[in-house]
Amino acid sequence: MKISVIIPAYNEAAGIGALIEFLQQHLSEIPYEILVADGQSTDATRNVAEMAGATVLHCPEKGRARQMNYGAKKATGTLLYFLHADTFPPANFPAAISDATDKGVDCGCFRLGFDLDHWFLNLNSWFTRFNVRYFRWGDQSLFIKREVFEAEGGFRDDLKVMEDQELVIRLLKKYRFKVLPFAVKTSARKYQENGVIKLQLIFTTLQIMYHFGASQEQILGLYRRLIRDEKVNVK
Repeated sequence: MKISVIIPAYNEAAGIGALIEFLQQHLSEIPYEILVADGQSTDATRNVAEMAGATVLHCPEKGRARQMNYGAKKATGTLLYFLHADTFPPANFPAAISDATDKGVDCGCFRLGFDLDHWFLNLNSWFTRFNVRYFRWGDQSLFIKREVFEAEGGFRDDLKVMEDQELVIRLLKKYRFKVLPFAVKTSARKYQENGVIKLQLIFTTLQIMYHFGASQEQILGLYRRLIRDEKVNVK
């Protein structure tokens, strides 16, 4: 098995180097490639990623779904692993993924963890161990066999938000999807900037809007009005 790690990035110069070095350290025993699908960053993301040893893809269109699809097209691995630029997988992620796919799992993710010890975030993280659609977030990363990704047509390019969740909903209906019993560690930066409980309430509202058919423009508009986030990676 060759793993293609695909990282959609936009203005992630501050942390992308450390992530790539971490991945290289723990992928050294198996064939792999690290692809940074850059969404026209205006900082030094591309230079930092290249110096750290990743292959940087200059995506023709900005937007996380488009960037991840572009990365998948350029990938050469039999297993695709989509990872956010501010998220570190568990150290044993190659072995955990390999073991799961060897047992017939088609796709899956890890549990969620944060780099901030806060009771509310810890509670949210606890619920991600359950294999149900309402507790699936892009920060949990996604591993998927290439043939499954291609059969499903990848991420929907027309989605500006909720692209991860939409694909997982499709996968849960047709394939063996497993939540592995280890946690990623993702940045709690947005929670610290906006307030932990406040931000989670906003995210819940956005999810309810998506569930009841709100347009991407409506969801994104509310996101931009309510959430302080200089790295919103959409047009």
